[in-house]
Order: sequence, then structure tokens, then C-alpha cells
Amino acid sequence: MTVGTAVRNPLVAGVLGVVLGAAPLAALYTVAAPATAHAQGSPPPAAVTSAEPRGGVAVLLPDFTTLVKKFGPAVVNVRVIEKAPEDQGNDNPFGPNSPFAPFFRGLPFQAPPQEQPIRGEGSGFIIQPDGLILTNAHVVAGATRVTVQLTDRREYTAKVIGVDKTADVAVIKIAANNLPTVNLGDSSSLQVGQWVLAIGAPFGFENSATAGIVSAKGRTLPDSGYVPFIQTDVPINPGNSGGPLFNMQGKVIGINSQIYSRTGGYMGVSFSIPINVAMQVAHQLMTTGHVERGKLGVVIQNVDQGLADSFGLPEPEGALVSSVEDNGPAAKAGVKSGDVILALNGQSIQTSSQLPVRIASLMPGTAVTLTLWRDHSKRDVSVKLGSMGNETVASAQNPQHQGGSLGLAVRPLTGDEQAQAHTHGGLLVEGVSGPSEDAGIQPGDVVLAANGQRVSTVEQLRSAVERSRGHVALLVQRGNTRIFVPVQVP
Repeated sequence: MTVGTAVRNPLVAGVLGVVLGAAPLAALYTVAAPATAHAQGSPPPAAVTSAEPRGGVAVLLPDFTTLVKKFGPAVVNVRVIEKAPEDQGNDNPFGPNSPFAPFFRGLPFQAPPQEQPIRGEGSGFIIQPDGLILTNAHVVAGATRVTVQLTDRREYTAKVIGVDKTADVAVIKIAANNLPTVNLGDSSSLQVGQWVLAIGAPFGFENSATAGIVSAKGRTLPDSGYVPFIQTDVPINPGNSGGPLFNMQGKVIGINSQIYSRTGGYMGVSFSIPINVAMQVAHQLMTTGHVERGKLGVVIQNVDQGLADSFGLPEPEGALVSSVEDNGPAAKAGVKSGDVILALNGQSIQTSSQLPVRIASLMPGTAVTLTLWRDHSKRDVSVKLGSMGNETVASAQNPQHQGGSLGLAVRPLTGDEQAQAHTHGGLLVEGVSGPSEDAGIQPGDVVLAANGQRVSTVEQLRSAVERSRGHVALLVQRGNTRIFVPVQVP
């Protein structure tokens, strides 16, 4: 279960966070050096110190004390108040609209308790000395009042400059000057295994520091397909959201955002927004008040070995286009269902989750070059990106089952059925067995294509299977969803 929203209720306010990592560590275990070997120079923001147990072997661990002293004052506690849900009055037997109200006029009675405002709490960090602060969108979205507390206990009412829920980034500002600030780093240089430090307010305990390493990069999460999250094992809990993630050089490389949890607390898997992505969003919020993202207009899915075999790909890679938006940017450029997008502007697409992130980082109107795999060969097409708005950039879907004779009983769709399914041609599945059943195809599905070739007759489907060399990728429509399903033909 992925948890990524602020924990808010009348009693406890918390926000969930994440962490990033940075800075290589040459060796974790080494023989202890003489005490005089570390006497020169001043320590970096995070130094490496040794603890010597019995046997003369020292364990090298990062020392974050200098980093915390220098940049801890730039990390703030963010408290929010949301308006309580309005009482509709219809369920109150003593309310003025109640049919029993006339019987109680003039009689003293105790009114039912009023709903208390919802209070929440998170973290943030100062990026400019004039009071500009970054935090998570889910910390301040919907708040009627935002209060920022500094480490010296001063408090300010903050103004929300802009909120982008898609990237979960918000910019707020307080009326102050000469404030301590953090140093921003480059999240693109992160390496898995680097040490990182998070500072925030878990459970309201402001300015708490926790450390760990970068576990993975480029993670995509449900409903967050446009952010390549950094995964860490830094202990993050409610209240850490919006706080900074530092590398060992003392530079912010991410914003704590979400955790994976079955209990609501830390379980060793945390996620943060790369600072490069966050600052790109923050700049647009500060200059225009909203964020624009490029749009390709396709629905994609990952390519597994079965699909790679079906389409003749040398290896499973790229983003398989399962459907194309009518009159969208991709459709206008000639992209078709069944194409596999292998590269964007010459940069390879290894998994489908990489494509939405890269497209969303580009501005509408940008011309991009897609490298496609079609009919067992590569080709390049140029696409002028549209504007995402609240629509889909390039949404990813994954088949629930992977998968003859096909084991299908099918018939052509009638004209009315084609109109209802918003398609031309296609075969209605009336019975399933064998490989197709194993692959997850169900009665009522509509088979639109086989290995990229449209099918309208049983003979066309049979011919495609005979040419499939043991693997056939069926484009199946179920309801309003289209997806390729690989079927292994015996």
C-alpha cells in the first residue's frame, strides 16, 4: 500500500515523507587508521567517521553533525488548518429545519457539538532568504491557514504561491528576510547506494534527522506516473512530508513525499521527488501560477518477453502503444496501435514508465522525435507535443495475466456492436480455453488486432496466428480499455 497524503484529523496531524541519497562511500569496512591520520582540514558537510570495536576493525559511517548544524535552521515546520465540513442540517433532529423544531422553541437544550477544524502538520525548507519555501502539495492543498515555524520558534503566516498536485510540489512564502537557506543539488547525479539524510518533523517532532541510503531511482507510483521518484530506506513518518533530502555534500536532492506502508508508519521504503523535477515545477508556479506539461496522446504498456517475441523485438524494451487518442499529437504524426516506442529524442526507453516522465518534462508545442518499432524494423517520426492540462500525457497500463491454437471462439462484430465499441471491425470473443484463457482473455472481450494487424474476420485472425512463429500479441478491448495480451501458441 502506498501512502502519500498528509495525515490530518482533529487530534493528530502528520504528513508522509520520503528520502533521497547521494555521495559515494568507498568502503564500509576497513582496518582502523592511526588517530593522527584525520587531523587535517575542516570536515565536509557530512564526514566519514570510524567506530572501533574489539579486534581492531573500524566501521566507517557518515557523520552528519556538520550538515545538520549548518542547514537544519533552514528546515521549517508547516502547520495547516482546514475548514471543517459544513453541517448540512438535515440530519440534526434539533436543527431549525427539523419538523420537530416547533416543539422545542423556548425550551433550553444543549446544542450538539460543533465540528472542529482539521489540523495537519508537515515540513518544508527555505530556498531563498526572503522567505520562499518548498513543501509538498498535499501538505498545504485545501488549507485555510498555513503557519510556518522556524527552528528559533518564530512563527509566520504563510501565503500559498502555487500548488501542483500532479508532482506533489507547492511553493509558499513568509514575510521575512535574511533567513537561512539550503543549497540545492543535482538529482540526476544520484547513484544507488549513496548515503542521504532527511530532516523534518515526524509526528510533529520538528528538526528531527534520519539517515539511510538511496535504494533505487526512477520509481513510478500509482497516480504519480509523471514523477521519477527516488526510493530510499531513510526512516520517514507522518510529518516528514515536504522536508528536504540531503546528500553527503549538504545539498538538497529531493523532497520527502510518500512512503510504502501497511501500518501508516515507516517500513523501510520511502519515496521522494527529485529536486530537479521539483524546481522545474516550482519555477512555473512562481512565474505563471500553474504548470504546463507536454502531451503525446497515447496509452502504453510495458513490453515483456512474450510481447517482444510476438513483435519480433530482439529484447523486451520500450513502451508498447495499445491505443492512440483520436486527433491527438501522436495520431497526427502517424503513430499507430502496436508500435513500440524505443527512444525519445535519441534517448532509449527501457520501460514504459520512463516515457510519461520524459514527455511531461517538456513544454507543449515542443517537437520531439520518436523511434518506433513497426513491422520488424525501426523508424523515426516527429511529433509536436500537445498540452496535457488535466488529461493524459501517456498513460501506462499493465496486463493482469500474461500468456495454442488460440483457444478462442470468435465472431465478427455487428454494425451496432462496432458502434457501441467505437471501433471498426473486430471479433467478439464468445468462448475461451487453452492458451487464451491462460493469458486472461474473457468472453465478451473484443479482439481488434493480432501482432499489429487489424482483424475483422476469423480468417484474418487464423492467418495472423499461422504467421506468428509461436507468439501472438492480441490487441483486446474490454469496456473502454485496450491492451495487448501476449499468447503463446503451441
